[in-house]
Amino acid sequence: MTSTETTAPHHLLEQLEPVVAANLDRHLTIAQEWHPHDYIPWSRGRDFAMLGGEDYSPEQSELSEVAKAAMFTNLLTEDNLPSYHREIATRFGRDGAWGTWVGRWTAEENRHGIALRDYLVVTRGVDPVELERARMDYMTTGYDSGDKTALEAVVYVSFQELATRVSHRNTGKATGDPIADGLLARIAKDENLHMIFYRNIVAAALEIAPDATMRAIADEVIGFEMPGATMAGFRRSSMIIAKAGIYDLRLHHDEVIMPVLRHWDVFSRTGLGPVGEQAREELGAFLAALDQQATAFVDRRAEQRARHAAGSGEPQVIVS
Repeated sequence: MTSTETTAPHHLLEQLEPVVAANLDRHLTIAQEWHPHDYIPWSRGRDFAMLGGEDYSPEQSELSEVAKAAMFTNLLTEDNLPSYHREIATRFGRDGAWGTWVGRWTAEENRHGIALRDYLVVTRGVDPVELERARMDYMTTGYDSGDKTALEAVVYVSFQELATRVSHRNTGKATGDPIADGLLARIAKDENLHMIFYRNIVAAALEIAPDATMRAIADEVIGFEMPGATMAGFRRSSMIIAKAGIYDLRLHHDEVIMPVLRHWDVFSRTGLGPVGEQAREELGAFLAALDQQATAFVDRRAEQRARHAAGSGEPQVIVS
Protein backbone atom coordinates (compact mmCIF):
# COMPACT_ATOMS: atom_id res chain seq x y z
CA MET A 1 0.00 0.00 0.00
CA THR A 2 1.03 3.64 -0.44
CA SER A 3 -0.27 6.92 0.92
CA THR A 4 -3.80 5.79 0.05
CA GLU A 5 -3.61 2.88 2.45
CA THR A 6 -6.67 2.70 4.68
CA THR A 7 -5.85 -0.26 6.90
CA ALA A 8 -7.63 0.30 10.21
CA PRO A 9 -5.68 -0.64 13.37
CA HIS A 10 -7.86 -3.67 14.13
CA HIS A 11 -7.63 -4.85 10.53
CA LEU A 12 -3.85 -4.54 10.64
CA LEU A 13 -3.75 -6.68 13.79
CA GLU A 14 -5.86 -9.29 11.99
CA GLN A 15 -3.60 -9.21 8.94
CA LEU A 16 -0.53 -9.63 11.13
CA GLU A 17 -2.00 -12.59 13.05
CA PRO A 18 -0.37 -15.28 10.83
CA VAL A 19 2.99 -13.54 11.23
CA VAL A 20 2.51 -13.41 14.99
CA ALA A 21 1.61 -17.12 15.05
CA ALA A 22 4.69 -18.05 13.00
CA ASN A 23 6.98 -15.96 15.20
CA LEU A 24 5.38 -17.32 18.34
CA ASP A 25 6.17 -20.85 17.14
CA ARG A 26 9.70 -19.77 16.30
CA HIS A 27 10.14 -18.20 19.73
CA LEU A 28 8.89 -21.28 21.57
CA THR A 29 11.26 -23.46 19.57
CA ILE A 30 14.32 -21.29 20.25
CA ALA A 31 13.68 -20.09 23.83
CA GLN A 32 15.60 -22.09 26.42
CA GLU A 33 14.09 -22.99 29.78
CA TRP A 34 15.91 -21.52 32.77
CA HIS A 35 15.24 -21.09 36.47
CA PRO A 36 16.00 -17.97 38.50
CA HIS A 37 17.04 -19.91 41.59
CA ASP A 38 19.95 -21.48 39.72
CA TYR A 39 21.60 -18.07 39.34
CA ILE A 40 21.44 -16.94 42.97
CA PRO A 41 24.38 -17.46 45.41
CA TRP A 42 22.16 -18.57 48.28
CA SER A 43 25.18 -19.46 50.47
CA ARG A 44 25.95 -15.73 50.73
CA GLY A 45 22.58 -15.01 52.37
CA ARG A 46 21.74 -14.61 56.04
CA ASP A 47 18.86 -13.48 58.24
CA PHE A 48 17.94 -9.86 58.76
CA ALA A 49 17.28 -8.35 62.19
CA MET A 50 13.61 -9.32 62.40
CA LEU A 51 14.65 -12.98 62.49
CA GLY A 52 17.60 -12.44 64.79
CA GLY A 53 20.20 -11.50 62.20
CA GLU A 54 21.66 -8.19 61.11
CA ASP A 55 19.99 -5.53 59.00
CA TYR A 56 21.58 -4.02 55.91
CA SER A 57 24.40 -1.51 56.13
CA PRO A 58 26.18 0.06 53.12
CA GLU A 59 29.56 -1.58 53.77
CA GLN A 60 27.96 -5.01 53.25
CA SER A 61 27.52 -4.37 49.54
CA GLU A 62 30.31 -5.44 47.21
CA LEU A 63 28.84 -3.43 44.33
CA SER A 64 30.22 -0.09 43.17
CA GLU A 65 27.95 2.96 43.23
CA VAL A 66 27.62 2.65 39.45
CA ALA A 67 26.61 -1.02 39.65
CA LYS A 68 24.15 -0.25 42.46
CA ALA A 69 22.47 2.49 40.42
CA ALA A 70 22.25 0.29 37.33
CA MET A 71 20.97 -2.80 39.15
CA PHE A 72 18.47 -0.75 41.15
CA THR A 73 17.13 0.98 38.03
CA ASN A 74 17.02 -2.23 35.98
CA LEU A 75 15.10 -4.07 38.68
CA LEU A 76 12.55 -1.31 39.28
CA THR A 77 11.97 -1.13 35.53
CA GLU A 78 11.25 -4.87 35.48
CA ASP A 79 8.97 -4.49 38.51
CA ASN A 80 6.35 -2.56 36.56
CA LEU A 81 5.42 -5.70 34.63
CA PRO A 82 1.70 -5.47 35.57
CA SER A 83 1.53 -2.11 33.80
CA TYR A 84 3.39 -3.44 30.77
CA HIS A 85 1.07 -6.45 30.61
CA ARG A 86 -1.93 -4.13 30.67
CA GLU A 87 -0.41 -2.02 27.91
CA ILE A 88 0.16 -4.86 25.46
CA ALA A 89 -2.94 -6.87 26.39
CA THR A 90 -5.08 -3.79 25.79
CA ARG A 91 -3.50 -3.10 22.42
CA PHE A 92 -2.86 -6.61 21.10
CA GLY A 93 -5.82 -8.41 22.64
CA ARG A 94 -6.03 -11.68 24.55
CA ASP A 95 -7.27 -13.95 21.77
CA GLY A 96 -5.44 -16.06 19.22
CA ALA A 97 -1.71 -15.86 18.64
CA TRP A 98 -1.55 -12.29 19.92
CA GLY A 99 -3.08 -13.33 23.25
CA THR A 100 -0.81 -16.35 23.60
CA TRP A 101 2.21 -14.16 22.98
CA VAL A 102 1.07 -11.60 25.58
CA GLY A 103 0.86 -14.34 28.20
CA ARG A 104 4.16 -15.97 27.25
CA TRP A 105 6.02 -12.67 27.16
CA THR A 106 4.65 -11.71 30.57
CA ALA A 107 5.68 -15.04 32.10
CA GLU A 108 9.20 -14.74 30.74
CA GLU A 109 9.59 -11.14 31.85
CA ASN A 110 8.44 -12.01 35.36
CA ARG A 111 11.53 -14.18 35.85
CA HIS A 112 13.77 -11.16 35.43
CA GLY A 113 12.42 -9.27 38.42
CA ILE A 114 12.41 -12.42 40.55
CA ALA A 115 16.04 -13.20 39.80
CA LEU A 116 17.36 -9.66 40.13
CA ARG A 117 15.63 -9.11 43.47
CA ASP A 118 16.79 -12.45 44.87
CA TYR A 119 20.37 -11.64 43.89
CA LEU A 120 20.34 -8.16 45.41
CA VAL A 121 18.69 -9.24 48.65
CA VAL A 122 20.80 -12.37 49.16
CA THR A 123 24.08 -10.58 48.46
CA ARG A 124 22.97 -7.36 50.22
CA GLY A 125 23.93 -5.51 47.07
CA VAL A 126 21.54 -2.62 47.82
CA ASP A 127 19.45 -1.51 50.77
CA PRO A 128 16.40 -3.83 50.69
CA VAL A 129 14.24 -1.31 52.58
CA GLU A 130 15.03 1.45 50.08
CA LEU A 131 14.44 -1.01 47.25
CA GLU A 132 11.04 -2.06 48.58
CA ARG A 133 9.92 1.50 49.20
CA ALA A 134 10.95 2.43 45.67
CA ARG A 135 9.08 -0.59 44.29
CA MET A 136 5.91 0.38 46.13
CA ASP A 137 6.15 3.95 44.88
CA TYR A 138 6.93 3.08 41.27
CA MET A 139 4.36 0.30 40.93
CA THR A 140 1.69 2.47 42.55
CA THR A 141 2.37 5.14 39.94
CA GLY A 142 2.54 2.50 37.22
CA TYR A 143 3.48 2.97 33.60
CA ASP A 144 1.28 4.55 30.95
CA SER A 145 2.51 4.90 27.37
CA GLY A 146 -0.30 7.28 26.54
CA ASP A 147 -2.48 6.77 23.51
CA LYS A 148 -0.13 4.65 21.42
CA THR A 149 -1.78 2.57 18.75
CA ALA A 150 -1.00 -1.15 18.53
CA LEU A 151 1.35 -0.37 15.63
CA GLU A 152 3.18 2.31 17.60
CA ALA A 153 3.40 -0.02 20.59
CA VAL A 154 5.00 -2.86 18.64
CA VAL A 155 7.46 -0.42 17.07
CA TYR A 156 8.33 0.99 20.48
CA VAL A 157 9.01 -2.37 22.09
CA SER A 158 11.23 -3.40 19.18
CA PHE A 159 13.64 -0.69 20.31
CA GLN A 160 12.91 -0.93 24.03
CA GLU A 161 13.64 -4.64 24.27
CA LEU A 162 17.00 -4.16 22.57
CA ALA A 163 17.78 -1.17 24.79
CA THR A 164 17.03 -3.30 27.84
CA ARG A 165 19.25 -6.08 26.51
CA VAL A 166 22.17 -3.67 26.09
CA SER A 167 21.59 -2.17 29.55
CA HIS A 168 21.42 -5.56 31.29
CA ARG A 169 24.48 -6.89 29.49
CA ASN A 170 26.64 -3.89 30.33
CA THR A 171 25.33 -3.76 33.89
CA GLY A 172 26.49 -7.33 34.36
CA LYS A 173 29.99 -6.38 33.26
CA ALA A 174 29.97 -3.37 35.60
CA THR A 175 29.19 -5.45 38.69
CA GLY A 176 32.57 -7.15 38.73
CA ASP A 177 30.78 -10.27 39.97
CA PRO A 178 30.82 -13.29 37.64
CA ILE A 179 27.54 -14.53 39.15
CA ALA A 180 25.72 -11.25 38.51
CA ASP A 181 27.29 -11.05 35.06
CA GLY A 182 26.02 -14.55 34.25
CA LEU A 183 22.54 -13.75 35.53
CA LEU A 184 22.26 -10.54 33.54
CA ALA A 185 23.62 -12.23 30.43
CA ARG A 186 20.87 -14.85 30.79
CA ILE A 187 18.22 -12.13 31.16
CA ALA A 188 19.67 -10.30 28.16
CA LYS A 189 19.13 -13.42 26.03
CA ASP A 190 15.40 -13.25 26.80
CA GLU A 191 15.29 -9.57 25.91
CA ASN A 192 17.02 -10.25 22.61
CA LEU A 193 14.49 -12.93 21.64
CA HIS A 194 11.66 -10.56 22.54
CA MET A 195 13.21 -7.87 20.37
CA ILE A 196 13.45 -10.26 17.42
CA PHE A 197 9.78 -11.18 17.80
CA TYR A 198 8.60 -7.58 17.75
CA ARG A 199 11.09 -6.57 15.07
CA ASN A 200 9.73 -9.27 12.77
CA ILE A 201 6.16 -8.10 13.32
CA VAL A 202 7.09 -4.55 12.33
CA ALA A 203 8.90 -5.86 9.24
CA ALA A 204 5.66 -7.52 8.18
CA ALA A 205 3.68 -4.36 8.95
CA LEU A 206 5.98 -2.41 6.64
CA GLU A 207 4.89 -4.67 3.79
CA ILE A 208 1.18 -4.33 4.61
CA ALA A 209 0.97 -0.65 5.56
CA PRO A 210 4.31 1.00 4.70
CA ASP A 211 3.26 4.62 5.17
CA ALA A 212 1.55 4.12 8.52
CA THR A 213 4.40 1.94 9.76
CA MET A 214 7.08 4.40 8.65
CA ARG A 215 5.18 7.15 10.42
CA ALA A 216 5.05 5.02 13.58
CA ILE A 217 8.78 4.25 13.34
CA ALA A 218 9.69 7.92 13.03
CA ASP A 219 7.42 8.95 15.89
CA GLU A 220 8.67 6.24 18.23
CA VAL A 221 12.35 6.86 17.52
CA ILE A 222 11.98 10.63 17.88
CA GLY A 223 9.91 10.40 21.06
CA PHE A 224 11.65 7.38 22.58
CA GLU A 225 12.20 7.14 26.31
CA MET A 226 12.72 4.14 28.54
CA PRO A 227 9.68 2.97 30.55
CA GLY A 228 11.54 3.80 33.77
CA ALA A 229 11.63 7.52 32.92
CA THR A 230 8.86 8.22 35.44
CA MET A 231 10.77 6.48 38.24
CA ALA A 232 11.85 8.64 41.17
CA GLY A 233 15.53 9.52 40.77
CA PHE A 234 15.64 8.16 37.22
CA ARG A 235 17.39 11.20 35.76
CA ARG A 236 20.22 11.02 38.31
CA SER A 237 20.59 7.26 37.90
CA SER A 238 20.53 7.48 34.12
CA MET A 239 23.35 10.03 34.18
CA ILE A 240 25.44 7.76 36.41
CA ILE A 241 24.73 4.90 34.03
CA ALA A 242 25.57 7.00 30.97
CA LYS A 243 28.82 8.35 32.41
CA ALA A 244 29.89 4.78 33.15
CA GLY A 245 29.17 3.71 29.56
CA ILE A 246 26.48 1.24 30.54
CA TYR A 247 23.82 2.96 28.45
CA ASP A 248 24.34 6.29 26.75
CA LEU A 249 23.42 8.20 23.61
CA ARG A 250 26.20 6.54 21.61
CA LEU A 251 24.99 3.06 22.51
CA HIS A 252 21.39 4.11 21.94
CA HIS A 253 22.20 5.33 18.43
CA ASP A 254 24.73 2.68 17.39
CA GLU A 255 23.53 -0.50 19.11
CA VAL A 256 19.79 0.02 19.45
CA ILE A 257 18.26 2.37 16.89
CA MET A 258 20.45 1.84 13.83
CA PRO A 259 20.63 -2.00 13.82
CA VAL A 260 16.83 -2.25 13.94
CA LEU A 261 16.37 0.40 11.25
CA ARG A 262 18.87 -1.39 9.02
CA HIS A 263 17.02 -4.66 9.50
CA TRP A 264 13.83 -2.95 8.33
CA ASP A 265 15.69 -1.44 5.36
CA VAL A 266 14.21 1.89 6.35
CA PHE A 267 16.41 4.22 4.31
CA SER A 268 16.57 2.28 1.04
CA ARG A 269 13.01 0.99 1.00
CA THR A 270 10.87 1.93 -2.01
CA GLY A 271 7.12 2.16 -2.45
CA LEU A 272 6.40 4.82 0.14
CA GLY A 273 3.78 7.51 -0.42
CA PRO A 274 4.04 11.14 0.73
CA VAL A 275 3.23 10.27 4.35
CA GLY A 276 5.94 7.65 4.54
CA GLU A 277 8.51 9.78 2.73
CA GLN A 278 7.84 12.70 5.06
CA ALA A 279 8.22 10.45 8.09
CA ARG A 280 11.50 9.06 6.74
CA GLU A 281 12.86 12.56 6.15
CA GLU A 282 12.01 13.56 9.72
CA LEU A 283 13.62 10.38 11.00
CA GLY A 284 16.81 11.02 9.04
CA ALA A 285 17.10 14.58 10.34
CA PHE A 286 16.54 13.42 13.91
CA LEU A 287 19.15 10.67 13.65
CA ALA A 288 21.74 13.08 12.29
CA ALA A 289 21.18 15.35 15.29
CA LEU A 290 21.23 12.38 17.68
CA ASP A 291 24.54 11.22 16.21
CA GLN A 292 26.04 14.66 16.83
CA GLN A 293 24.70 14.72 20.40
CA ALA A 294 26.12 11.27 21.03
CA THR A 295 29.54 12.29 19.76
CA ALA A 296 29.53 15.42 21.91
CA PHE A 297 28.57 13.40 24.98
CA VAL A 298 31.30 10.82 24.42
CA ASP A 299 33.88 13.56 23.89
CA ARG A 300 32.86 15.32 27.12
CA ARG A 301 32.97 12.05 29.01
CA ALA A 302 36.45 11.27 27.69
CA GLU A 303 37.66 14.71 28.79
CA GLN A 304 36.17 14.21 32.27
CA ARG A 305 37.78 10.79 32.56
CA ALA A 306 41.13 12.18 31.48
CA ARG A 307 40.94 14.98 34.03
CA HIS A 308 39.94 12.54 36.75
CA ALA A 309 42.76 10.17 35.87
CA ALA A 310 45.26 13.03 35.85
CA GLY A 311 44.04 14.23 39.24
CA SER A 312 43.89 10.87 40.96
CA GLY A 313 46.65 9.07 39.17
CA GLU A 314 44.29 6.17 38.59
CA PRO A 315 42.75 5.06 35.27
CA GLN A 316 39.00 5.12 34.86
CA VAL A 317 37.22 1.84 34.39
CA ILE A 318 35.29 1.89 31.11
CA VAL A 319 32.44 -0.58 30.74
CA SER A 320 31.43 -0.08 27.13
